[in-house]
Amino acid sequence: MNLQQLVIDKASEIGIDKIGFTSADPFEELKPRLEAQRANNHHSGFEHQNIEERVYPELIFENPKSIISIALAYPSVMRNKPKKERGVRRGEFARASWGGDYHFILRDKMNELIAYIQEVAGPEAMFKPMVDTGELVDVAVAERAGLGFIGRNGLLITEEYGSYVYLGEIITNLDFEQSETVPFGCGDCMRCIDGCPTNALLGDGRINAKVCLSYQTQTKDYLEDKFRRKIGHVIYGCDICQMVCPYNIGIDNHFHERMEPEPESVNPVLEPILTISNREFKDQFGHLAGSWRGKKPIQRNAIIALANYRDRSSLPTLLQLIEQDPRPMIRGTAAWAVSKVLKREYNPEIINFLEQAFHKEDDERTIFEMNRAINTIKENEQRVNRKS
Repeated sequence: MNLQQLVIDKASEIGIDKIGFTSADPFEELKPRLEAQRANNHHSGFEHQNIEERVYPELIFENPKSIISIALAYPSVMRNKPKKERGVRRGEFARASWGGDYHFILRDKMNELIAYIQEVAGPEAMFKPMVDTGELVDVAVAERAGLGFIGRNGLLITEEYGSYVYLGEIITNLDFEQSETVPFGCGDCMRCIDGCPTNALLGDGRINAKVCLSYQTQTKDYLEDKFRRKIGHVIYGCDICQMVCPYNIGIDNHFHERMEPEPESVNPVLEPILTISNREFKDQFGHLAGSWRGKKPIQRNAIIALANYRDRSSLPTLLQLIEQDPRPMIRGTAAWAVSKVLKREYNPEIINFLEQAFHKEDDERTIFEMNRAINTIKENEQRVNRKS
């Protein structure tokens, strides 16, 4: 049995759901796309910044011959959802952040596979594994290695698991036969394009990451107005382009215990998040991939989600944030949320409270948010008077 078949068999044995092989030749076709993405300001900024290193494997690995690409399938349906309770508002993490952080899960699998190959191939074999934040473009490697095709939504779509897969790759100095590629399978389907609430998908697998809701939920500054209503109750990520994809209909895989979602972590009660301590945040969310940006974006998104719910019971906590939170962005977002929760109600006590907070502010954007919130609530008086 040759080495490649041994590697395939070992991958299956240790729970790698798909594996493919490609050459370490440059990804020349990516270069103009990556350059155009940067020129158009369509990149997220979370990617590896050196385009040359993303295109040419020889710049990041000595004498590369092959790249091994792997995929692990993750669940798309939560088996044990929290029970619905009257008045309890919950947020949502996108499916890619369910269970343990996939970066660690994939690295553990790849390290186990590398250890086996090293044992079989000998000490001259060299490897460089990477997941998500590495130099190479995961979906481009996976597509060339035959794991699937890149759909219009920019995600890798596999025959067996749809797009609900995590990807990783290993550059090596070993020679492997290249796997057969999978042809583009979207046809004329445009469901993900039509379903994207911010028109972030460009239609050919490229994406304007700056307007993607998944990116927006991970930013640390104020969320622009145009995105606030659109995130709904999701406090990390976005699944819409996956949910509408025909290849994902009926797909739900529960192969890896570490990927199983904990309901109270990925579908959490929102209000406690607003005042959660660093320690509590780490205990509840630290194991999730969605915690990587810290608690500030999650808290901001939770405030917006409560506003989208029009949750009146959260008003005392929102007012507490305005008065006590040391972070201007949180105070300003909370003020905006108060005006949304009150909807068409005129409340002079809250106006007085916000005006006092307003006069203490020195952050320009927060001043704007508080002033707008005050004016919005004041406008409600005119509506009330007209009705009476």
